[in-house]
Amino acid sequence: MKVHSEINNKRQNNRYIITVVLTVALAGLLFGYDTAVISGAEQSIQKYLIDGLGLGSFAHGVTVSSALLGCVLGGMISGFLANKIGRKNTLILAAILFLISALGSAYPELLFFTIDNPTFNLLLMFNLYRILGGIGVGMASAIAPVYISEITPKQSRGKFVALYTLSIGIGAGLVYVVNLMIVTGQSSAWIDDIGWRYMIASETVPALLFFVLLFFVPETPRYLSSKKDYNKAFVILEKVNGSKQKAQEILDEIKYSLNKQATGKISIFAYGKLVIFIGISIAILQQLIGINVILYYAPRIFEEMGAGQAASMFQTVIVGTVNVIFMALAILFVDSWGRKPLLIGGSIGCAISLFSVSALASFDIFGITTLVFILLYVACFQMSWGVVTWVLVSEIFPNRIRGQAMSIAVALHWLANLTISSTFPPLNELFGAMIFSIYGFISLLAMFFIWKMVPETKGKTLEELEEIWRKENNESKEVIEA
Repeated sequence: MKVHSEINNKRQNNRYIITVVLTVALAGLLFGYDTAVISGAEQSIQKYLIDGLGLGSFAHGVTVSSALLGCVLGGMISGFLANKIGRKNTLILAAILFLISALGSAYPELLFFTIDNPTFNLLLMFNLYRILGGIGVGMASAIAPVYISEITPKQSRGKFVALYTLSIGIGAGLVYVVNLMIVTGQSSAWIDDIGWRYMIASETVPALLFFVLLFFVPETPRYLSSKKDYNKAFVILEKVNGSKQKAQEILDEIKYSLNKQATGKISIFAYGKLVIFIGISIAILQQLIGINVILYYAPRIFEEMGAGQAASMFQTVIVGTVNVIFMALAILFVDSWGRKPLLIGGSIGCAISLFSVSALASFDIFGITTLVFILLYVACFQMSWGVVTWVLVSEIFPNRIRGQAMSIAVALHWLANLTISSTFPPLNELFGAMIFSIYGFISLLAMFFIWKMVPETKGKTLEELEEIWRKENNESKEVIEA
């Protein structure tokens, strides 16, 4: 009977964890949805807004990427909000911003500045609403993986954070399907006038679902402990870990970690500069490899390779499907193989794929062969950087500086994204598909960085990882003093 009771308790604990993680993972779905929805709408927006004002490729790139400015701002304030109002409430605020942005950027006429040029009005308001949504994405992308890493057991933390990143791919894949359904059977004129609005407004459905479900998840035990609400933290730890003894052990570890440093404000460099450099570099490199060029501009890229409008949308759906499949595979291996092997192997695969696309372009070879290498690049990226980045960044920073360090890492992550995606249209005009060789070289740089600089984190508690950086920092000080 005792064994049977323990099995039932374990099942209940697993159901509880999965329910909470799936709810918070909707932040990832909205992250993917919001950032990829522009791919189907960007050519219509160019015709509807950019061309009407006689603006060029740079203005087009900035408009497509305007949400990323908001992502930078959201990342910058996420740490402050997460520590001030909690992880859960920060995610609720992000959900509200998703809702406002989806409706406002689809129908920018809802709020109108009185400026003589009505087209400029629409362009201005469209970008402002997209920036609001970007703030929500920046906040969610910083806090959701932190939330999941803080509430899940160490032995399954990797796969649960990876589930969040899988939901990013599902969100992007879902919006590709929605965009395809909207344009199928419709004229180009209708798509350019109305269809793009439906694409963007469709985000209101998952945003509303996310907002409602967040009221049914708890705050994280590590945040509650930082506010000295140990009773609530213990209850949640017991639900997650299945026993009072294990919950008390983890709570004692958390208390020890939080109390080891002097009370009061702590410097972000309290554990040394190396951990900050590594965490930030991982976040930046993920974007510099160039995945969001594919996600944002996929229909345009495929049309330039000879596909028609509907066919390019269909090929984009294939990209979204590959996204999800290989993110799911990464979940199976992130806790068994470890973080480093996946990142190193993925970087090599990305480099080979990108150099191949550039080589084919130099001989004016387009079509199925190029598509295969693009899909191989997406597969390699999503099985490595697409999933493992957020796992590593969410667990590598010590408890007391995690919110602050994550906000900086995520802000710079989105700044790198903004740089890559806003410069793609003019660089594409200048270099064509040869631009992919640049991303290939960055992939090789990322491989060497992971190999030489990044420690393996699988199988360690967040507190054990903190001790690694504390020891590293103390040894560095001893060397300097000597």
